[in-house]
Amino acid sequence: MRRDVVKVNLPDSEIPRQWYNIIADMPVKPSPYYSPVTGKVVVPEEMEAIFPRELLVQEMSTDRFIDIPEEVRELYRQWRPTPLFRARGLEKLLDTPARIYYKYEGTNATGSHKLNTALAQAYYNKKAGIRRLSTETGAGQWGSALSMACSHFGLDCTVYMVKVSYEQKPYRRSFMRTMGARVIASPSNLTASGRAILEKDPDSTGSLGIAISEAVEDAATHSDTNYSLGSVLNHVCLHQTVIGLEAKKQLEMIDEYPDVIFACCGGGSNFAGLVFPFLMDKFKGSKLRAVAVEPTACPTLTKGVFAYDYGDTAKVAPIVKMYTLGHDFVPAGIHAGGLRYHGASAIVSQLYHDGFIDAVAYGQKSVFEAAVTFARAEGIIPAPESSHAIRAAIDEAVRAKEEGRERVILFNLSGHGYFDMSAYDLYFEDRLEDVEYREEAVMKSIQALPKIAE
Repeated sequence: MRRDVVKVNLPDSEIPRQWYNIIADMPVKPSPYYSPVTGKVVVPEEMEAIFPRELLVQEMSTDRFIDIPEEVRELYRQWRPTPLFRARGLEKLLDTPARIYYKYEGTNATGSHKLNTALAQAYYNKKAGIRRLSTETGAGQWGSALSMACSHFGLDCTVYMVKVSYEQKPYRRSFMRTMGARVIASPSNLTASGRAILEKDPDSTGSLGIAISEAVEDAATHSDTNYSLGSVLNHVCLHQTVIGLEAKKQLEMIDEYPDVIFACCGGGSNFAGLVFPFLMDKFKGSKLRAVAVEPTACPTLTKGVFAYDYGDTAKVAPIVKMYTLGHDFVPAGIHAGGLRYHGASAIVSQLYHDGFIDAVAYGQKSVFEAAVTFARAEGIIPAPESSHAIRAAIDEAVRAKEEGRERVILFNLSGHGYFDMSAYDLYFEDRLEDVEYREEAVMKSIQALPKIAE
């Protein structure tokens, strides 16, 4: 037993050789996708216009483990395995009996967990003979990761960046351009879906749903281009499970196991990456709690409805059964841009619906307060998205103190915040606003949900 450690590393040889596919173990599988064109269950051939076959096989697979290509695994060696830290400084500051651990995914050049799937997706598309990838990005972590992955594999990359984040985070744009990507503020005049949005609202700040529409349209109208998504889809969640698989081994090395796990949740891949490998145990009777943490401005799980909805605003992406605020919902321009998606992963949604995971939402003022507390205690400035998990972990540690009970807390520090310092400045200047979800807007949006007869 070595609970006195501050940092737990794994050797390169312990990089996972397989991704974990949680669908194999779920008591209730996610519902099938439906085509926005035919209204019928999607068949793989319909999606081959924008995805390579290998990824579609993974998307629909029920195999428990899927081999990681050796070329991808070798690229992981640049920064994986990532470290597991015990937050001793934070524990001391909070004077808590809880033991707090965090998995730090900000050690690669992009500064976030997104590279885990970006490299895999670029690899499979390169194998399929694709020349260019189009994608959307919110805060810019995903766009940064895919631009870097495309640069490595010699692919062109076009990124539709949500306009509010395009303006808020200029250095994310700079990073993507440095890696060779073309970065476009969304909604744009370059696509029919973008022009339609601008015609209705010339001052639109954009949303991930809108940016997805533009990126999908771009891919569908160019034969040499495929679409790449940084969250939500099954294969994306699959690729991120290297995080949790490593974390389980690291905790075993020091004879620890979490009582509760926190991870921020937008589309769901960050949450899935850390939590899914631990849910293997939950399905077998473990009392582990797993909590998805989202913003009050876009509370998909905590206030959304579990229903079939379009994955994007223009209704060109597959129709998915998920927790949703409605595909027309445009959340406020909070600084956690990566959490501003109207829906959640079909897998995460099913797990939440079936009671295997919990969810909580926070306003951005308390989230930044937690981020600053963590930075001063631990010496890492976290991204606004990851700071949601930090807020929940701190609150849990405080409850442990109030109850006088030990517990083991694990959270995913899925990215650093060094490109987000303008948001920290706004926090220090007391210019951040807490935004609650607009119920009237959501209720209006939900009325436009597609009618799917299951």
